[in-house]
Amino acid sequence: MASAPKVLILNGPNLNMLGLREPQIYGHTTLNDIEESCRKRAAALGLVADFRQSNSESSLIDWIQEARNDQNGLIINPAAYTHTSIAIMDALKAVDLPIIEVHLSNIHQREAFRNLSYVSKVALGVICGFGAQGYLMALDAMAQQLIKQQEA
Repeated sequence: MASAPKVLILNGPNLNMLGLREPQIYGHTTLNDIEESCRKRAAALGLVADFRQSNSESSLIDWIQEARNDQNGLIINPAAYTHTSIAIMDALKAVDLPIIEVHLSNIHQREAFRNLSYVSKVALGVICGFGAQGYLMALDAMAQQLIKQQEA
C-alpha cells in the first residue's frame, strides 16, 4: 500500500493575524480555522497536509527547499512576499513540485503594487479572492494534479 501524497501548505507574513487584521479584507476566519479545514479536506482527498506559517522569508525558503525531499506538492500563500521576493520565486523554481498560489483577497483588485506576483511566474495556477475557501480549492486542484502525474 502506497503512502498518501504529502502537500506542504505554506503561509507567509501576518497570516498568523487572520481574524484580527483587516477583517473587511481578510474576513474573520483564523489561520487555525483554515488549517483545520485543510487537514479535513486533505484527508478526504487521500492527502496529508503539512500546514506551516512564518513571518520570516528565510524560514519559508528553508521549508520550500526541504519540500523537494519529502513532499509531493506545494500550496503557498506568500502574503506580502508575493510582490517582493525573488528569493522565494527562485526557491520554488528549484523544488520541481507542482505549486499552487493562494490569496484570500483578489490581489488584482487591490493596490497596484499587489498586482505583481513573482510566485505566479512559477506556479501551475493561482486562486485568489475566495477567502479561506481558496485553500480548499487549491487542495482539490492539487489532488487532481497529483493524479495526473501518477497516470503519466
